[in-house]
Amino acid sequence: MVMVHNPHRTGVRPSGQARTASAQPQPEAAKDLGGGQESGDRVAKMLARAGVASRREVERLIEAGRVALNGKVLTTPAVKVEPGDILTVDGAVITEAEPARLFRYHKPVDLVTSHKDPQGRPTVFERLPAGLPRLISVGRLDINSEGLLLLTNDGGLARALEMPATGVVRRYRARARGRVTQEKLDTLKKGITVEGVHYGAIDATLDKAKEGPQGANLWITVVLAEGKNREVRRVLEALGLKVNRLIRLSYGPFALGTLMPGEVEEVGPRVIREQLAEHIAPQNLPKGDRPLWKKPAAAAAGPRRGAVEIDRGGKSNRGGKPQRRTRTASPSGEPPAKKAYKAGWAKPKPKPVIPKSGSPKRRSGSNPARPKRP
Repeated sequence: MVMVHNPHRTGVRPSGQARTASAQPQPEAAKDLGGGQESGDRVAKMLARAGVASRREVERLIEAGRVALNGKVLTTPAVKVEPGDILTVDGAVITEAEPARLFRYHKPVDLVTSHKDPQGRPTVFERLPAGLPRLISVGRLDINSEGLLLLTNDGGLARALEMPATGVVRRYRARARGRVTQEKLDTLKKGITVEGVHYGAIDATLDKAKEGPQGANLWITVVLAEGKNREVRRVLEALGLKVNRLIRLSYGPFALGTLMPGEVEEVGPRVIREQLAEHIAPQNLPKGDRPLWKKPAAAAAGPRRGAVEIDRGGKSNRGGKPQRRTRTASPSGEPPAKKAYKAGWAKPKPKPVIPKSGSPKRRSGSNPARPKRP
């Protein structure tokens, strides 16, 4: 392949080159490299939408000479791809990007919202189930926060939902230690500046307070539309509260619902068209009504959080009352097989059935009934 640097399409001139009449773009040269600058998307955006890599990773692929357009290796990401152009990575042709998809994910604590963490901590994308496309997060949740995290394959949709100008409402529930009144929380509706950073209007409601020797444990519902970095924690700390648990309950029209920690559920195409059409390019809108991905069976995913296991004594592992045993289906969905007995083993005898009402019947083999007394 031939290394190509095209200043006419990228707008970048080699160092030391002056702006002269001969440096103006020629129609022939522009046509040879796929057209002008008026239409098409940049190569980094195209590859990111196709699920190849993030835009930053695409830039590194281009620097390594692994991306080519119409057979010519690119040296800059500032190149637009026109309809009909052939884009390849390591010689493999990149097909058109799939329509926009959106997933609801219940992020547990101790996971970083990132594809890679320099400190080697576990990330959200490492824990996602198999079979999902390449996804990016809509906003972030810090490592100590939990709750709803939206994931999408459409970078434009993610940016639109993150921008404060869009006004997408986020709702959180925070547990904090300290003392505060509802009147003090109401002052956040006018906005607040913390360490030089101004935060917009925040609606905070005091739900429950429990007094203790070292202060009060508070539950506060927080509703905001900006979503700046660690906004809830910093704003409440400015009021003298220490947040020790933070749960995101909803993001725009999408709620956490009954998702258990670590579970993923795809939003249906019809819901995406009804709720997010204004944030998605018309050509990227999904079709149909049913999601493309189905979550694995619950039986194969292990016990759900909060489930009570039963020991052999018939008592729960939480020290409660004896609970009734229930049979569970196998991961394949078939009922559990009956226990097989080897030859020569004594099978358990069935217990006799004694009627609840009327005269009791004697078991077979017992002594004959005594005669009634006069």
